[in-house]
Amino acid sequence: MKPSTPPEATVSAAKERLLTEALIFGLLAAAAALALFTWLGREILTGVAPAFDEHIRQALYQKATPTLTGIMRFVSRYGGPAGLMPLGLVLAIAFLIRGWRRGAFLVIVTMAGAGLLDVLLKLSFGRTRPTPFFEYPLPATASFPSGHALFAASFFGGLAVLVSHRVRHRLLRLLIWVGAAAIVALVGLSRIYLGVHYPSDVLAGYAVATIWVAAVAFGDRVVTRRRWRRAA
Repeated sequence: MKPSTPPEATVSAAKERLLTEALIFGLLAAAAALALFTWLGREILTGVAPAFDEHIRQALYQKATPTLTGIMRFVSRYGGPAGLMPLGLVLAIAFLIRGWRRGAFLVIVTMAGAGLLDVLLKLSFGRTRPTPFFEYPLPATASFPSGHALFAASFFGGLAVLVSHRVRHRLLRLLIWVGAAAIVALVGLSRIYLGVHYPSDVLAGYAVATIWVAAVAFGDRVVTRRRWRRAA
């Protein structure tokens, strides 16, 4: 008769398997994002804008309505660095109050890294912004990549990584990721709709955020795995 497996060992094995799956998925996503950003960056540096940029801009402009414009202005106002940085700080403080120091540290690292990447990449590429729609104020910074897309994907994507890792129910984890993806997509869409970014800017922002969040998550998973093995 085979000895029964202790419940602690079963839970540990499940966590180990979940970590391995998450790491593999994260690395694959980061590799795809890197390929996308490399292609977009090469197009921008050579002065050849992707053909889909103006087509998508004009297509969205043709669908404009006063109500939709109001919604997009709201999303753009609170879904960018100015809105998400304070929210990230509040979230980190809340994590600290609840005793989750690792979560607070990861939120701060993710947002700080997103800010640094945004500044460095905008200065490196120096792409001129398109002509805005609806008399929307044009930011003074460069266009590539979109800071709103980068920050939104970093914040909500990073938050989804942190929260879903603590949720066992698969359906709930799926809902968390779907919700985060929907918000991130809406933020990026608002920047294209308002005319202050090209679609390629937004895609580049998403790509950079994917690479950055995957790197942070990878480091966190490696540390977590080492702790579990030491405790075992």
